[in-house]
Amino acid sequence: MNLHKFSPWNWFKSEDQETTQRPVSSSVEPAREVSPFWQMHRELDRWMDNALRRWNLPVGQESLDALEGMIRPSVDIAERDHEYRISIEVPGVDRKDLKLSLDDHRLVVEGEKRQESRNDDDRYQRVERIYGSFRRVLDLPGDAKAEDISADFANGVLTVTLPRDTNVAAARREIPIQSP
Repeated sequence: MNLHKFSPWNWFKSEDQETTQRPVSSSVEPAREVSPFWQMHRELDRWMDNALRRWNLPVGQESLDALEGMIRPSVDIAERDHEYRISIEVPGVDRKDLKLSLDDHRLVVEGEKRQESRNDDDRYQRVERIYGSFRRVLDLPGDAKAEDISADFANGVLTVTLPRDTNVAAARREIPIQSP
């Protein structure tokens, strides 16, 4: 369940737009006559989904997300009275491989988890760790003071502190419900 949909501010609005702009093959059948090629395409999609499920691999939109960027650091966002605290989990990533930038009131976190050098004598039985680059985009709320942002990195966690402007009126208010 996506809990960020219940929050008053969608921090991932830009990131969600980036992922929805990818072309996705639709399994919905058009209302007009179905061509044999379309039927073959649907049957092949169904067959591939079943094959991937057997090996516990992601299917459908999950597989597209997995192919596009295998690394997607987990993000915790805490709201406090005078600041937002954003924690981004990036285990195995060196500080020098992280980049934090502000792009038109969007916080962009980019980085790369580099693979350790391998020896020719190593004969791996199984490799589960994922290496590569990643990118997370967070839309900042209207009361965020982007000019005073700060960041710390320790123990594989990037912590971004974003002060809030207490002079900005809250966009959320309670509406009384009348009885008839």
